[in-house]
Amino acid sequence: MIPQDVDTQFPDIPDDVSVYYARKAGLLEECGIKPRLADLFCGAGGLSCGFGSHFGHVFQSVWATDMDEACVKTYNANFGQHCHKADIVELLEDPNFEVPQVDVVIGGPPCQGFSLLNKQRAGDPRKQLWRPYMEFVRRSGASVFVMENVPQLLDSSEYEEIKETAAKMGFQLHQAKLCAADYGAPQIRWRAFVIGSRIGDPQEAFPPKKTHKVPEDSNVRRLFREDVDEYIQEAVRWRTVRDAIGDLPAPEGIEIRSAVAEPMNLHFGRTPTAVSVRRYKSIPDEGMNRFDLQRLAPEITPACWIRKTSGGTDLFGRLWWDRPSVTIRTEFFKPEKGRYLHPVQNRPITHREAARLQSFPDKFIFTGSKVQVAKQIGNAVPCELAARVADSVMALLLRAKLIND
Repeated sequence: MIPQDVDTQFPDIPDDVSVYYARKAGLLEECGIKPRLADLFCGAGGLSCGFGSHFGHVFQSVWATDMDEACVKTYNANFGQHCHKADIVELLEDPNFEVPQVDVVIGGPPCQGFSLLNKQRAGDPRKQLWRPYMEFVRRSGASVFVMENVPQLLDSSEYEEIKETAAKMGFQLHQAKLCAADYGAPQIRWRAFVIGSRIGDPQEAFPPKKTHKVPEDSNVRRLFREDVDEYIQEAVRWRTVRDAIGDLPAPEGIEIRSAVAEPMNLHFGRTPTAVSVRRYKSIPDEGMNRFDLQRLAPEITPACWIRKTSGGTDLFGRLWWDRPSVTIRTEFFKPEKGRYLHPVQNRPITHREAARLQSFPDKFIFTGSKVQVAKQIGNAVPCELAARVADSVMALLLRAKLIND
């Protein structure tokens, strides 16, 4: 909702807020540029979705790549037939490969090497995939790049190398840890973003101001230091699970139904065992978890949970209606993996519900098996968060355009 007293026209010097309001008013087509975009390690295309027309942006996706065939098919179904299943290292070593010339490169080199969930982080080769990413940036002639990763990246020795490499290429860098809930996604998910610019100081437009506020009565714990403490005019409260999925009926069937219109095509259930259903019913209230199950129904609580007396408070937990969801991961359909039980129904969330909590539009097309689609959803960058980062990139490009004009 755009406040009535907000000027949606671009000011003399655009910033992320002016781009945001112009985008919401459908005015970015009038800005005079349609930047060419390449997406590396693209997955299903959550970043590209945020940078695209689904969210009012005018970036033109012209090239993408990923190693996962199902992801490539999903990307092409939504953005055009220009995503390639390929190893970016091998591509760059191929003398016949011509790197496309683009204005912006986006992407998230695989992050498991930095993740706290990876117990073998030391020496993990996946930490080094930023190198071909930066080589692609160099050869593409891009003016701006956006690198997305887990927040731990910014405290790593590899990030120091990234900064040195970017500086030698003529890029100024700025970085921030951003929470998706602060930008309109109904999910508390933290990601690190690095913006590199050869056309101006990225701090002039990044990080973007928050559009959504934590409710005053919220007791949600912040996981990371706040890198952004400014809000747009008339910022609204965080979006919640109820906002995202409260209108959906009970799921039908247990398979993807491609012949059924969205949102019901991905709104299907599972076939839990009788014991699983008893466990669901034993913790009926929002916010309950495995510890409540052990307290109320110890006879059906797995022995391994009883032995584990600390940690894991989200395991086998119910979501709250009036909070954002926890981080949606790739196995959201397994409540033993996290807080993935529906707030009131005795079941885990569906693929459609997970996609909405990731802020994918219902019209976004997913291809592949149930497990492949779940992986695509869980690994994606929340689209609403990506769209706000795209506001910052557009502001940088427009500022440079004004100077050159």
